[in-house]
Amino acid sequence: MLRIFFITSLFLMSIHAYSQSTFSAYEASISEMQSALEAGEVTSVALVEQYIARIEAYDKTGPALNSIVRINPDVLQQARELDAERASSGPRSLLHGIPILVKDNYNTAGLPTTGGSVAFADFIPDRNATQIDKLIAAGALILAKTNLHEFASGITTVGSLFGQTLNPYDIRRVPGGSSGGTGAAVAASFGAIGLGSDTCGSIRIPSSFNNLIGLRPTKGLSSIYGVMPLSHTQDVAGPLARSAEDLAIVLDAVVGYDPQDSATALMQNTSSPNFLENLDTADIASLRLGKLLPYFENTSGAVRSKIDEALEWFETQGATIVEIEIENLSEMISNSGLIAQEFRTDLNDFLDEFESESVGEYQAIIDHTLFHQAVQRIALSRLAVDPESEEIQSRMAAREVVKAAVLNVMEEQALDVIVFPTVSQPPVQVGDPQTGGHCSLSANSGLPALSMPVGFGSNDLPVGMELLGKELADADLLAIANAYELANDPRQAPAVTPRLVEGRTPDVLQLPVSYSEDGIEFEAVFELDQLRNALSYSIALSPEISVNVHTVTLAMIDLERPEHPGVIVHNLLPPETQSSGGEYFMSAAFREAFNDQRVFIRVFSEQLPVAGISIPLSRGLQR
Repeated sequence: MLRIFFITSLFLMSIHAYSQSTFSAYEASISEMQSALEAGEVTSVALVEQYIARIEAYDKTGPALNSIVRINPDVLQQARELDAERASSGPRSLLHGIPILVKDNYNTAGLPTTGGSVAFADFIPDRNATQIDKLIAAGALILAKTNLHEFASGITTVGSLFGQTLNPYDIRRVPGGSSGGTGAAVAASFGAIGLGSDTCGSIRIPSSFNNLIGLRPTKGLSSIYGVMPLSHTQDVAGPLARSAEDLAIVLDAVVGYDPQDSATALMQNTSSPNFLENLDTADIASLRLGKLLPYFENTSGAVRSKIDEALEWFETQGATIVEIEIENLSEMISNSGLIAQEFRTDLNDFLDEFESESVGEYQAIIDHTLFHQAVQRIALSRLAVDPESEEIQSRMAAREVVKAAVLNVMEEQALDVIVFPTVSQPPVQVGDPQTGGHCSLSANSGLPALSMPVGFGSNDLPVGMELLGKELADADLLAIANAYELANDPRQAPAVTPRLVEGRTPDVLQLPVSYSEDGIEFEAVFELDQLRNALSYSIALSPEISVNVHTVTLAMIDLERPEHPGVIVHNLLPPETQSSGGEYFMSAAFREAFNDQRVFIRVFSEQLPVAGISIPLSRGLQR
């Protein structure tokens, strides 16, 4: 006789059943927040409190993403002041009272700026980074600092001070980097938007891995003053966002000339890109997109299929796809990178300017081993580089060669943009090296590149497509991505960080199952934990049964074959085993099937029909 007991209410039901009477910051856009603020439906204080509640629920507990370094202790008071200012004189800008996240390599006066390293645990700069000053002037609230790959020197986001950040779309995997803390936190709605930096992919890779949009701007479009350097020639800084519109709003606030960053001289006689104003200006039917074939080689099928789907959409809208190659591209890229050559000198200059007292120069970091094992090899190798070497000049010259080669191909083929996978391989498991990046083409040429989300692969992981454009064509790239976003809606929130309901996270769903029929008897307990995306179980056969049970499995009905027994997705009890336990990491299809009551226990034995028997895991659910 089958008995299924439900100890807690179904978590999937609870998410949808509760109707909040107040505005929710969860997945909300900046414009939606501003509208609610103006209408008096919410205050900036309330937005801050909602985000802090989410951080407390999901960053160090639950899925434990470990994306947030510290919350600004003054943020609630600052929010009160901005609420009062709004009431008395109105908002300063679209960012007035909007809580944002900041990568922990941006100087924030009064808060430590650590670069993810124990070396800088006590480093508190006396001045903000230029972009921070611009955002504060616009009325934005610095809510929290986010984790990063130590010294911004990697793409998996691990460091000696705060450890490993996890990917909210699969907490077994990395979030990309080096701005992986920002990427994971923005994806999980820990803030409205977040700041990152990009020396070679550090905005674009976490954007790709976290279903976000991120722009590596034309070098010099915005200032890097006050951002802990990796290579001043290649460093840029800017936002990662859940939507093109949010990205545009913040980009408009941070671009422009800064006398403290010589690269921004580019903007002295150049008008602002006006990202928000130009967001709807893309003429997709007239576009010519260059598909860079070498960057599609050895690409994961899950990644390539989504990129191909995106390109097919552009073709259906009238765009032309042109297959291209750039002669000697690999060699040119190899000869034009400057991170190893500039890092030590740039970091020493930064520490001297902002008066770091505990660690005054890079040599001390090496002498005291103030770094994580993940960056040991590159940390030691960069110490050995001669910063006075003539190689730097040759590499600077090679950068112009790369830029010219790209622009020549674009001119010859009349291309608007060049497209390729942001990363050709999915996010790796924590601890493994990440491969498949194509970050150097933009980083080594100084040309703008944008990673835009194009959905999820067959492995349930986000996929990003990179658009590379001509100098100062940044707003055009964002307009193209916006057109795709509006038509295809690629944004999907992570399952492990759902909306809080009455301030609470979903309960773990417990399902004890007893079965005694057909000569088979077993007891099982299932626990479904949404915050870990895990279905754990224990199962034991009765020692008194004489039937030879081949196996007990977990299965789900395929919507394309509803008349067939469920397809087996996990083995619960192997042959000749009396009891077993374990955990199944749920796919998106499995979660959907569970919610639709299409998940079954299938039992196979010598005395049953060849198809076995199917026991619905969710029979009797009260919806």
